[in-house]
Amino acid sequence: MPRSSISKRFGLVVRSFRIRSGLSQETLAERAGLHPSYVSMVERGTRNATLDVAERIASALQTSLKELITACEGLTVEGTGA
Repeated sequence: MPRSSISKRFGLVVRSFRIRSGLSQETLAERAGLHPSYVSMVERGTRNATLDVAERIASALQTSLKELITACEGLTVEGTGA
């Protein structure tokens, strides 16, 4: 099974953490100081978040950037063609 891009894996992890936290995309965006459409693009893996943005997202999710990145390790995304 091929590994998918880090952007897609990171997006899935952000979405998972957000849902577990009971937050909407709009609330996450507000807490991170981002536009809701930007958060949506990050979650879909169509936007490559910078480290600064990834850190803001992690803080808004009340977790560490390390924990988000670690959750990406070994994750695969089927049907991405990546």
